[in-house]
Amino acid sequence: MDLRSARSSVPSFVIFDTSRPGAICCRLAHCFLGHRFKEVSGGMVYLTRKAEFSASHYYDNPEFSAEENRRIFGKCNNPNGHGHNYTLEVTVKGEVDPRSGFVVDLKQLKETMSREVLDALDHRFLNKEVPEFFNRIPTTENLAIAIWQRLSPKLNAAKLHRVRVYETPDLFVDFYGEA
Repeated sequence: MDLRSARSSVPSFVIFDTSRPGAICCRLAHCFLGHRFKEVSGGMVYLTRKAEFSASHYYDNPEFSAEENRRIFGKCNNPNGHGHNYTLEVTVKGEVDPRSGFVVDLKQLKETMSREVLDALDHRFLNKEVPEFFNRIPTTENLAIAIWQRLSPKLNAAKLHRVRVYETPDLFVDFYGEA
């Protein structure tokens, strides 16, 4: 179906999936009754939702000497910690439901991300307040893995594809699940 030929009363929008160069996932919103569109043959659709949270942490390995911790982790080894304004991208994948036109209920995805991740991590000292980091160094790599482990069992309709965590605008980690 050519989206330009759809009735003007039908709102439409495009979702860009930046994890797959050249891929554009389109979703036509079905927010009216009585109109049916010819089903577009599917395939896997990837949808990404962003969120932001702030947290503090420090890097320290109790198996290292104080000198070795300072040498390896530098200023990140300060036990008083330092903070980041993180950006989280959660990408799910699935087939488009022919009845709703969605891969996942966006409200449900947002609520799951809020409950499982943001409520637990936002404005927290990761080393001292988040159980996953009581005995694990809260690097961005480990943060992405912990977020995956929190979200993956909670998603029903779509499958978790990727967790991307930005520590700074030019530094991020992608985690695609356990191999």
